[in-house]
Amino acid sequence: MGEAKKTDVLILGSGIAGLTCAIKIAEARPDLKITVLTKAVANESNTRYAQGGVAAVWNEKIDTDAKHIADTLDAGDGLCNEEVVRMVVEEGPVRVRELIEWGTRFDKEKGGEYDLGREGGHSENRILHYKDITGWEIQRTLVEKSNQLPNIQILENCFSIDFLTQHHLGYNITRVHPDIECYGVYALDKNNLDVETHLARVTVVATGGAGQIYRATTNPIIATGDGMAMMYRAKGRMSNMEFVQFHPTALYNPAVESQAFLISEAVRGYGGVLRTRDGAEFMHKYDERKSLAPRDIVARAIDNEMKIRGDEYVYLDCRHLEMEGFKKHFPNIYDKCLEEGIDVATQMIPVVPACHYFCGGILVDKIGKTSINRLYAAGECTASGLH
Repeated sequence: MGEAKKTDVLILGSGIAGLTCAIKIAEARPDLKITVLTKAVANESNTRYAQGGVAAVWNEKIDTDAKHIADTLDAGDGLCNEEVVRMVVEEGPVRVRELIEWGTRFDKEKGGEYDLGREGGHSENRILHYKDITGWEIQRTLVEKSNQLPNIQILENCFSIDFLTQHHLGYNITRVHPDIECYGVYALDKNNLDVETHLARVTVVATGGAGQIYRATTNPIIATGDGMAMMYRAKGRMSNMEFVQFHPTALYNPAVESQAFLISEAVRGYGGVLRTRDGAEFMHKYDERKSLAPRDIVARAIDNEMKIRGDEYVYLDCRHLEMEGFKKHFPNIYDKCLEEGIDVATQMIPVVPACHYFCGGILVDKIGKTSINRLYAAGECTASGLH
């Protein structure tokens, strides 16, 4: 272990939460040194694999904050923190405009207006997207923007191990200790296998979810809940770890893969219909919104139908859709299905639910503050009350 590395702000994770935080601080405080640690490479994160898009009230002629708030609270089954939901919905369009200003290219219609999609649980079309690889486009933008700011340093292949607290100074820290402080992290440099000490005035955890604890997940192999585990070991407060969102429609593949291919919810927003293996519709039995009900309802309905019938999957039927439009909106989904021998124009897509998103995690307040002093958290590793 060599000499400790020092920075003003240390950010763990290079997805949308970590890099947005880095960019905002770097622009507001060019005098501060910001170091981002990522255990893979800068553009490898859960963000990159998000397909559908970003929900924000955009068309104010038909959509309102009140509608979006109501949809979110309904999808959260009354368990969301309404104050947090209101804050995120009201600030959503501002944050999306920032992404656009930084260079994100959301799809537009011929008239120049943004092409707004629809997903489950939403009462209006409010999803801004880039084809069916919105996450990839946002990640590209954030990495490029970060590289333009001289006070941001991104260290790749740096695997965070533990937060440094008073425990590492020889004090006995318990979960009821009132003033646990974070001084940085121990991290493994995967290039030379050295464990390095990274000291910081403020540390931000943005390490994403933990989908890889499930056999079937849409998450990449890096989604192993490292930040959550570090917080637990540091005796910090966690919340709602039992709330795991399953995406209803991952492409069924009997071969065990570390990452299931996602068939975006936007496909159902475009008109795709769920059917059992004998071709019968079934979502009307579970919810009046049918295939566009919130994800938990649709995933449970699919699971129930599979159990009743003894089937390993259900079908998503897109054969009735206008195919040129489908290919334009979902080029990667179309190509992946072809690769698997499925022609979407003439064949239905076999789908199953898969672990997608962790709603619980590190307990934070409205500004991302955790129970440990000088330690903040953002993104999927948190439990904010939004979901």
